[in-house]
Amino acid sequence: MTAPHQPSRTQLERIAYRRKRAIRSTLIAAFSTAVVGLLLYLGVTGSPGWARVKSSFLDWDIAVKALTGRDNYPSILSGLWLNIRLMVICTACALALGLLIAILRTLRGPVTFPVRALATTYTYSFRGLPLIIVIYLFAFGIPGLRLQGTPSVTVLGAAAIVVTYGAYLAEVFRAGIESVHPSQVAAARSLGLSYRRTMRHVVLPQAIRRVTPPLLNDTVALQKDVGLISLAGPIDAIRAAQINQAGTANFTPYVVAGVLFVLLALPLIGVTDWVTLRAARRQNAGN
Repeated sequence: MTAPHQPSRTQLERIAYRRKRAIRSTLIAAFSTAVVGLLLYLGVTGSPGWARVKSSFLDWDIAVKALTGRDNYPSILSGLWLNIRLMVICTACALALGLLIAILRTLRGPVTFPVRALATTYTYSFRGLPLIIVIYLFAFGIPGLRLQGTPSVTVLGAAAIVVTYGAYLAEVFRAGIESVHPSQVAAARSLGLSYRRTMRHVVLPQAIRRVTPPLLNDTVALQKDVGLISLAGPIDAIRAAQINQAGTANFTPYVVAGVLFVLLALPLIGVTDWVTLRAARRQNAGN
């Protein structure tokens, strides 16, 4: 039975030195952060117009009323629930649409040229159009046609977000698909796999894994832009904040809505950073 490995004295000293350096770096970082935060706080609160800004943007009583929906004003929390539902639905639909468009753009052969042309026109058009204009076109233009079965403005606004972000996500997916070396596709086809099975079992798993960080970044941006649905009329968190602001002549409801959106985005931002760091470590280990 072999004896357990005992680190040498030099190795123990090296470990203790690194631990000491890590503690020292953490303390320095915490101290410098506290100093910068204190200076910013003193600079802002010591400015001549701080009292006016505080009463206009940071009124606690108005924040509580806007958050809970008192005095016959809509609740920002209730509106945020609409934003959360739209975020989940729009994200899933935009990812599915983007993947479909990316696959269509990577088709080969002259027969599929019209499909590639339509997919390319779609991505070029909606990546160039501002989202606000797309929401206006969908929410107010389509109902103007007076077609039977026209959905509500909430659904039309969500559709505008989906088609806009679908164009961005399509290019991300296409970059991942084209990053897979052609020899892997050729090897899969030589084994008798069809084009569909090759894409499903060989290309797409690698492509999606490689573009996960940018996909998550676009998802964070989508989560933020879901608030633009208020332009179509539904009472979400932004619209509720606007109504509260108009009734109180105070901008605190907007600050409350902004803080809620930040808190909503923090978990996804953390996941995005973790996935990005993990991908970078895997790439460095491979090199």
